[in-house]
Amino acid sequence: MNIHEYQAKAVLRDFGVPVPRGIAAFSVDDAVKAANELGGPVWVVKAQIHAGGRGKAGGVKVVKSVDDVKTESARILHSTLVTHQTGPKGKQVNRLYIEEGSAIAKEFYLSMLVDRETSRIAIVVSTEGGMNIEEVAHDTPEKIVTVTVDPVANICPHHIRRISKALGLDADLQKQMSPLITNLYKAFVDTDMALLEINPLVVTKDNKLICLDAKVGFDGNALFRHPDIAKLRDESEEDEKEIEASKYDLNYIALDGSIGCMVNGAGLAMATMDIIKLYGSEPANFLDVGGGATKEKVTAAFKIITSDPKVKGILVNIFGGIMKCDIIAEGVVAAVKDVGLKVPLVVRLEGTNVELGRKIIAESKLNVVSADDLDDAAQKIVKAVKEAA
Repeated sequence: MNIHEYQAKAVLRDFGVPVPRGIAAFSVDDAVKAANELGGPVWVVKAQIHAGGRGKAGGVKVVKSVDDVKTESARILHSTLVTHQTGPKGKQVNRLYIEEGSAIAKEFYLSMLVDRETSRIAIVVSTEGGMNIEEVAHDTPEKIVTVTVDPVANICPHHIRRISKALGLDADLQKQMSPLITNLYKAFVDTDMALLEINPLVVTKDNKLICLDAKVGFDGNALFRHPDIAKLRDESEEDEKEIEASKYDLNYIALDGSIGCMVNGAGLAMATMDIIKLYGSEPANFLDVGGGATKEKVTAAFKIITSDPKVKGILVNIFGGIMKCDIIAEGVVAAVKDVGLKVPLVVRLEGTNVELGRKIIAESKLNVVSADDLDDAAQKIVKAVKEAA
């Protein structure tokens, strides 16, 4: 689960992390009131969306008067920002963050994330703050330093020394870095974050370290431990189909293709998407119904797929181990009878109760194409979609 910048900074502030003062605004009047409350002489008007690249898209503006705060707030609020992370459709701005200006001397990059290879939290830093870290990694990878933290020992002095050396910090800044890294790490662990990105982490002209921006994502599987964090969820930033899928504990991610997929198992789902691309089409979603799906869960999954207007064909690919093929078949038949079927549907079933599953679909008299294996299924659905176009 992602949250907005102003929410992320509030979380970090509770852990003693230095962030600039700022106030969230939901209207132009709120923005003007916030600017007056913060005082000048410099303010930053920031669009609040769940995407990076806001500055390049015109969603972050530094201003030097309350009148300019009002003008920029009116321009940004309810506009649509298109960044490298939003896709071509962009995201509508429904919230602003009015923040006090900072006199910046240097900019750094800092992030924390879970390193699956080492089963540790990795701290990634770079002297190239304020830039797209992907570009830095591609063009000058030597400027990125990664430090992993042993979960038993937590943050130690040697971590601070390595990070400070990588960023070229003087003795005073190194002293500031110690509590900053320690508190960021504690915030990461205590709230079950999946990602924490500070870009940029700045040194001000009076030699102070401040987290000027903050991007935070939480492990959705741990939200039950943090009801206060769960309340920060902004559903207007999420795909409606993904929200609906979460109600049924479905692993669903909307994509931009035309072939809807319903699969059991994340690995099989990825293989299904890959083979669809191999035969010249694009998947419309990632959807893993899991190993223990019920008929109702499968029905809900099918309805979510068909609610996407981009979907021109559907591929159901099930390998029944724990999941029984007859349950999938019953769910598909129930969903089709409920919402209808306006696009080609190919079903590949294999495994537990496969013959019963195939019998259920055959006796339903639905316009469903059966497939023998994954390769056959992918070729059939791609061909059907192209013929229907």
